[in-house]
Amino acid sequence: MRNKYLAQLHARRSELESKLELHIARYCFGEGEVDDGTEADLRERIREVSDEIAAQENEHSQ
Repeated sequence: MRNKYLAQLHARRSELESKLELHIARYCFGEGEVDDGTEADLRERIREVSDEIAAQENEHSQ
């Protein structure tokens, strides 16, 4: 069960990182000239998922 949850967290983080990369690329090519907070929101969500992954891995190793 825990391994499945951890795999879901890793997949979610990967999805968020892909969205962030796409957002940054669009901004670089002038398609998103207004900073609407999307980048900061994605970075925060990635940080939250990464923290949960670390907590799960730490709990699993104990």
